[in-house]
Amino acid sequence: MGLFSRTKPKIKIENKKSDSFSGWIKCSSCLEMIHVNELNENLNCCSKCNYHYKLSVKERIDLLSDNNSFIELFSNVLSLDPLNFVDIISYKERLENAKEKSKRDEAITTGEALVNNIKISLAVMDFNFMGGSMGSAVGERITLLIEHSIKNKLPLVIVSASGGARMQEGIFSLMQMAKTAFALTKLDEAKLPFISILTNPTTGGVTASFAALGDIIIAEPDALIAFAGPRVVEQTINEKLSKEAQKSEFLLQRGFIDLIVERKHLKEKLTFFLEFFLNNDIKKFSNFFNMDEVGETDD
Repeated sequence: MGLFSRTKPKIKIENKKSDSFSGWIKCSSCLEMIHVNELNENLNCCSKCNYHYKLSVKERIDLLSDNNSFIELFSNVLSLDPLNFVDIISYKERLENAKEKSKRDEAITTGEALVNNIKISLAVMDFNFMGGSMGSAVGERITLLIEHSIKNKLPLVIVSASGGARMQEGIFSLMQMAKTAFALTKLDEAKLPFISILTNPTTGGVTASFAALGDIIIAEPDALIAFAGPRVVEQTINEKLSKEAQKSEFLLQRGFIDLIVERKHLKEKLTFFLEFFLNNDIKKFSNFFNMDEVGETDD
């Protein structure tokens, strides 16, 4: 061996990137790194900025209802293809893709549930199924659930998450706006409450019909709630919208919604309103609206 020598350092060099997922993701709101375990433990909300990510139908049902109390109804009502619609692919193929992606058979799940032992009719929309779009089957399930509420004297709760009416069904999807709105007038005549919960996003024909007709309208923080989305509005008026426009906080200031509730308090607030409507406790209701937290996002 010569006077000078150097041993090569034992450094492991990876020639190939690992495809394994470490569990860390960048928050789409605050851009901080968060672990999926944190999200799971925090109801799918960012622990840094409290941004509310989407929940699956099962997660939403588990959040609002008592353990194993949900009984699904009207699952036999499924989408058809009345127009034989084809764009890039056929509507029938889109439906099959949506079922495979969401593991659901339609963009809404309807049934009965208990919320702190109060029996309700509950519907939860699924944005993973064709953007939560409202077609004939969605409108029919909602209408049947409203009729079920009237028959059994149950309060109605609908959790909305939707991109609007389903274009592949044309006028048939638009008719669901009038159909569901009319059904809700019958619920009102029966003096049964309807609590509408708006999540991110709730837009289009859903916002323009049943979602905006609640006796109480609750929204999650920072949820996009609109008829036309920001891009469409900007193209129409040739102006840039502010970041706050069409968000739940903006709409609360203008009286479109009644209050904003963080996900961790949603079941508690829902229970309060159900008890009020069913027991008609005016004094309790009055005290609630004197509380500082009403109309604000909870800390």
